Amino acid sequence: MSDGTGSEWGRVADDGTVYVRTSEGERAVGSWRAGSPDEGLAHFVRRYEDLSAEVVLLERRVTIAGVDPVGIAASARRLLDGLPTAAVVGDLDALRGRLTALLGVTEERKSQAQAERAARAAQAVAAKEELVAEAERLAKSSDWKTVSERFRTIGDEFRAITGVDKRTDSGLWRRIAAAREEFARRRTAHFAALDTQRATSKERKEALIAEAESLATSTDWGPTSTRFRELMAEWKTAGRAAKDVDDELWTRFRATQDAFFSRRNAVNAERDAQARANQTAKEALLAEAAELDPADTDRSARRLREIQERWDAIGKVPREVVGQLERQLATIGDRIREASDARWSRHDGETSLFAAKMRENIRRLEEKLQKARAAGREKDVARLEGELANHRALLPGSDR
Repeated sequence: MSDGTGSEWGRVADDGTVYVRTSEGERAVGSWRAGSPDEGLAHFVRRYEDLSAEVVLLERRVTIAGVDPVGIAASARRLLDGLPTAAVVGDLDALRGRLTALLGVTEERKSQAQAERAARAAQAVAAKEELVAEAERLAKSSDWKTVSERFRTIGDEFRAITGVDKRTDSGLWRRIAAAREEFARRRTAHFAALDTQRATSKERKEALIAEAESLATSTDWGPTSTRFRELMAEWKTAGRAAKDVDDELWTRFRATQDAFFSRRNAVNAERDAQARANQTAKEALLAEAAELDPADTDRSARRLREIQERWDAIGKVPREVVGQLERQLATIGDRIREASDARWSRHDGETSLFAAKMRENIRRLEEKLQKARAAGREKDVARLEGELANHRALLPGSDR
């Protein structure tokens, strides 16, 4: 046949030239002389099928999530640009349409990928900005240990966030670094001041210990006890040294304080025991005085004076019973004096008046003496005892 062998999409001319039919007309794609025209046409059809298979592969790849649409678009563009000179026989118009559509899909995918990248970048920037804000807030904190550890993890978290452009990333990191440096400066200044304060506290507490140790052997119980209480108050306001040093200083101070108060308590216990024994002795004298017969005035008066002398020699009794014991003895004395006054009231006028005056003076002196003893005024006691002895010596009948 003059037209040679052909098909819907191409033909082989009598001279062996192979043509492909397109919407724009025919064009030669090669020649065939090695076999029959049908074999030649089949050869160029197979080459079309290979080209179509590449397009199918690209169409499938573009549907896979995560595949780079830019690479697919480059391959599709290469194939599309090669169609006008492709040595194939087949529906090139359909293939061109598929490749054009594929390029449209890749553009959509590129736009989508760009939008996703932009969204991820925005999220990454927002996440890093949150870390920056936290770092700048922590820079003002005084929770030194916790914040120091958090700054280390902030750095790790910041570096783990990707997808931020280098310029933005560098600017955000500089802010974190500045916040960290500010915190470090404050922390260094704090611990330097703390070291100074601890050294001052150590020096102050050592001085308090030295004073306490100098007082530990004192027997001036009242003033020394007061000073130890003042030392304790000063200790509480002296601040803290380093923990191990402060514990050792406190152990020394407390041991010195305990040693003094143990000695004082032992002395007080001994004194209290003596005071209770003195109370028992004075109660025995009260019982003895209570047996005196007021009617036998001279004998009872002498015996009462002897009891009072023994009473004074006994010494102190517990504070809570001093007044009671003194009042009981004074009551007995008043009873004997009243009986004596009644007797002397029968004597002659002048002697009786003098004696009454002396007895009144003696009574007043005894009252003063009782009050001085109750108040512990030792000097007044000694003076009043002397005056009382003189008045008693002048009392008529005192020699009997």
